[in-house]
Amino acid sequence: MITYQPKKKEVKREWFLFDVEGKILGRVASEIATKLMGKDKVNYSQHMDSGNYVVVINAKGIKVTGKKEVQKVYRSHSGYPGGLKEVKYSKVLNENPTKIIQLAVKGMLPDNRLKDKRMARLKIFPGNLHPYNDKFQKTQKSGNQVAESGKE
Repeated sequence: MITYQPKKKEVKREWFLFDVEGKILGRVASEIATKLMGKDKVNYSQHMDSGNYVVVINAKGIKVTGKKEVQKVYRSHSGYPGGLKEVKYSKVLNENPTKIIQLAVKGMLPDNRLKDKRMARLKIFPGNLHPYNDKFQKTQKSGNQVAESGKE
């Protein structure tokens, strides 16, 4: 028996809208990563990019559990001596709430050539307003997913 391998032209990308107001960061990020990879599709294949577009709204209303709001720290290093930067979660939430979701989803995607392409299909907005309203045709409420559209 031969294993079916989907072709690039057979990939159908859908648009999904996630309203993350009051939702837990890690749980939402794992759902978003699954949609970006296309793992929920029947014809999923690891070596090709068959994921969907994801639009996230109300990023400023994301929640974390426990004491993470006070204790969580985002670290980055420039590569130079003394180049370690540390920024607290609460400061990032006030200044750039979209970065919190972006970093969480980026950490849940596999580290390979497709990561940047998948992250490019993630659109995050701090409030309700976004320019992708025309992409969503039917409204469906199930879990964190608010609306989905037809194929592109």
